[in-house]
Amino acid sequence: QVQLVESGGGLVQAGESLRLSCVASGRPWINYHAGWFRQAPGKEREFVADISRSGGSTYYADSVKGRFTISRDNARNTVYLQMNTLKPEDTAVYYCAASFATAITTTPITYYYWGQGTQVTVSS
Repeated sequence: QVQLVESGGGLVQAGESLRLSCVASGRPWINYHAGWFRQAPGKEREFVADISRSGGSTYYADSVKGRFTISRDNARNTVYLQMNTLKPEDTAVYYCAASFATAITTTPITYYYWGQGTQVTVSS
């Protein structure tokens, strides 16, 4: 069993930055691919970014490519999402998730453990 806890969300203005953190407990993060997803009101949960176990491979949704950076510190059991140049359309609840997949994966069903989410609101 793995417990994931996100933090770092908040209210910012367009163009500003936030860094989300996701701490794992129960089992080491290094055992899993890590992903970030988001869900805006009335919309389906969508993929944001994924990182391999070692951190050597990353993948991003087109909507965040060049603005967001996913990283991980396995010694601290923490995965991060650095979000720069935020836009109002980035407003959503952001979730981190852990997958047993052995390659980059973007579909929620392939992620087994989920955090409770952290709200990110970007005002124009």
